[in-house]
Amino acid sequence: MGKRREGREAAVQFLFQDDLNKTAALALPQALDEFWKLRESATRTREFAIELIHGVFEHHDAIDERIKRVAANYELHRIAPVDRNILRVAIYEMLYTSEVPPVVCINEAIEIAKRFGSEDSGRFVNGILDKLKEEVVRPLR
Repeated sequence: MGKRREGREAAVQFLFQDDLNKTAALALPQALDEFWKLRESATRTREFAIELIHGVFEHHDAIDERIKRVAANYELHRIAPVDRNILRVAIYEMLYTSEVPPVVCINEAIEIAKRFGSEDSGRFVNGILDKLKEEVVRPLR
């Protein structure tokens, strides 16, 4: 598995944990330290995951508003926590970074959803991100 995929998975796992426990919002550095004690990762993987986590926290409200708007038939809190956090990471990468083409972000999110989500997670994540890719102002590939 590539370092970036591993970083994305770690970011989703941390955000999932925080989504359920709400501990990081109070003390993000301590929550990250505790998280990394439980997970061995290469330094570059860890750095990438932390970059994603900080980005999602920084743009959390805007990202969630986009999810709510596109997933009109779902209330945000009713979306499975795994899917919700996969979407957050992918949307952050698609809209707020320029390192990875949006199409790659979508494909990575789908693969992570298939690995960690339910049987329908891949299709659900794909549907949401496919609608949001039209808001991306840079080339999709």
